[in-house]
Amino acid sequence: MELQEFWFVLIGVLFTGYFVLEGFDFGVGMLMPILGKGSDTRRRVVLNTIGPVWDGNEVWLITAGGALFAAFPEWYASMFSGFYFPLLLLLVALILRICAIEYRGKIDDPRWRARCDLGIGIGSWVPALAWGWVFANIVRGVPLDADKQFTSAVSGLFSPYALLGALTTGLLFALHGAVFLALKTAGEVRTDAVRTARLLLVPTAAVVGGFGIWTQLAYGADWTWILLALAVFGLLGGAAALFAGRDGWAFTGTALTVLAASALLFGALFPDVLPSTIDPAYNLTVDNASSTPYTLKVMSWAALAVTPVVLVYQAWTYWVFRKRISVEHIPAGIGLSPRVANKE
Repeated sequence: MELQEFWFVLIGVLFTGYFVLEGFDFGVGMLMPILGKGSDTRRRVVLNTIGPVWDGNEVWLITAGGALFAAFPEWYASMFSGFYFPLLLLLVALILRICAIEYRGKIDDPRWRARCDLGIGIGSWVPALAWGWVFANIVRGVPLDADKQFTSAVSGLFSPYALLGALTTGLLFALHGAVFLALKTAGEVRTDAVRTARLLLVPTAAVVGGFGIWTQLAYGADWTWILLALAVFGLLGGAAALFAGRDGWAFTGTALTVLAASALLFGALFPDVLPSTIDPAYNLTVDNASSTPYTLKVMSWAALAVTPVVLVYQAWTYWVFRKRISVEHIPAGIGLSPRVANKE
């Protein structure tokens, strides 16, 4: 495997890891008004399930963006200039979500907490939909000219395929979040999370299946049928586990679906990184969009040295905060309960 191909795979792994981990974070924020309805204590239970891990999950996006900038500067420049407004909107939504989570418990005022909850909802829904829309457009291709510049407005990127991609990630992350809440909570919150996950199963399966088949038939390769099959298997297996009360296996199933669907997008894209709808000769590929071999070599050694440490640390974090949370674990007061409550 050439270094260009290695870094394309690594960037795909980073974005896939981000979608698997941050996907259930988004789902929790999207479902917080529903599963936290009725009392602030319930909302704090919902929010505390991601309290110890959400900021660590976002590191995957930062790392993916940095790797994209360093390994494929042409890809980075063309994509971020062409998708400037939607990516800016996505970034603002993420910042809003971060501030809402961090500052929700700083003021003892129901109206303040309600505004923060609104910020968490907006900051979860917008990225969940935007990521699917962006990556669907990348796979489909964009109007890229010989100078690697976009030649149309953002409005030209709202194709049926791109909109279906947005709906796919939105529903899939919502289901992923509901199953995560079923795994991480107890009592009435878990009961409602299971009920919500079951309601989301059919529409999510229909949309994910439709988008996956469209992607495979229009842009996929022979071997990417395996990824589509894995996505379907994960969704069906997760559904069976959910109805059997096996929350851990249900979460494994939805995680496998997110993983396989993300891998399908990158598999359908390769060897291009940003196809042109004007002329295939203008496509950005892993070869013509990459950094110099020396740069990639230095980056590879650094990645091999640092990545295992980061993965071990994050795995340890999930292990420490592995216990379920219920309303009984929420102490009197405001905001997020102490993160150590997850260890009880």
